[in-house]
Amino acid sequence: MGEANPSEPVPVGWLEVRVQADAESVESVAELMGRYGYNQGVVVEEPFVQDPDGDNLEIDPTRPVWVSTYLPRDGRLPDTVRRLEEGLWHLRQIGAVGEIVTADRPEEDWANAWKEHFQVTRIGRHFVIRPSWRSYEPHADDVVIDLDPGMAFGTGLHPTTELCLRWLEDLSVAGRQMLDAGAGSGILSIAAVKLGASLVEAVEVDPVSISALRHNIELNGLSERIRVVLGDAGAVLDEGRRYDLIVANILSSILIHVADSLVEAARPGAQLVLSGIIEVHEADVIAAFEARGCRLMERRAAADWVALLLKRLP
Repeated sequence: MGEANPSEPVPVGWLEVRVQADAESVESVAELMGRYGYNQGVVVEEPFVQDPDGDNLEIDPTRPVWVSTYLPRDGRLPDTVRRLEEGLWHLRQIGAVGEIVTADRPEEDWANAWKEHFQVTRIGRHFVIRPSWRSYEPHADDVVIDLDPGMAFGTGLHPTTELCLRWLEDLSVAGRQMLDAGAGSGILSIAAVKLGASLVEAVEVDPVSISALRHNIELNGLSERIRVVLGDAGAVLDEGRRYDLIVANILSSILIHVADSLVEAARPGAQLVLSGIIEVHEADVIAAFEARGCRLMERRAAADWVALLLKRLP
């Protein structure tokens, strides 16, 4: 065998992690998987039963559910798996949770494996998330977002993303300039423009997600109204630029870390939607933003996730 060329890039690999859980434990397992899986991506495969002729398809509550996520094969993988195992051990003490089943996935198989799980999904009153490989005939009042999540997830299925979409639907977005911090697949940026936002800046630190982000913006024909910025939201925001609305769907610790930058980027009176917050960290996030001149206006929750609506005071 010849020696590998050190100048060639090392292929990205992925570890598929799957766990069986009973119906009572699924939510807790999915939340745990979301903490460690890439970009909080989780797939829940519920067992179905149907008649021999294919009719009457329904969920079978007597059989366990598979919960899956993907971990990048990087230097943090052993520690991530250890932490995931520790979390699952604790969940096994109170519910029926199986052992981890793993499989290696090359990058191209990883991306394709997710496609079978993504269906056309309706969220809120108007949003319809259509994976690019699915067909859908829209209704008159639908706001259809064409999405190819690729490596970035963010299909709207995770509670944190769904909470943000529902906020956008309820807020007055038309004509406003928005910052999408931690844009991922671009679903929130696209949703805002389709609701009438005049301009969105989509900031994303992960180069893998940037590729899917740009692709989805082009897929929806919105390249002229969404500006993509690669980098940490705490470092790359244009000095002096201000926004009418800021949406940040990122982890609690990162929200606190970039609180100065986000509040500075908000015009007086601007609204901030903060999501990706586990309930136990909610008070810390609120304190960080209130200390910088914001006021909590409302909170919403789904499972153990919280999304906050704040207003920057004059």
